[in-house]
Amino acid sequence: MSIYLQPSLTGGMDETLVEVATAVPSLIYGLLLFVFGFVFITGITTQKSKSGYADTQMWAVMASIATLVVTLLLSIKEGLVMVDTLVIVISITIMSALWLFLSKGRGETL
Repeated sequence: MSIYLQPSLTGGMDETLVEVATAVPSLIYGLLLFVFGFVFITGITTQKSKSGYADTQMWAVMASIATLVVTLLLSIKEGLVMVDTLVIVISITIMSALWLFLSKGRGETL
């Protein structure tokens, strides 16, 4: 008796991804968290090494926008991204944008 049945590859890659996401429910959440963390940490470390300081608020917005784009692309195929996940990603994007715009002073540029 096997623990995990291999998905059928005859339906295409999108059907395979849906079957894997159904069998492993945390796959999509892990993918979205990886995208956010990768963009956020890579951006901060690159900016810090080049200019000596890192704009955390800006990179939070950039990472959340990248995650939103990936989420929207995954939501095209039914069964990959649920509505509650999409709402959470949109709300995180809005909150990080508010954090960026409210953290800048009057004379400071973005």
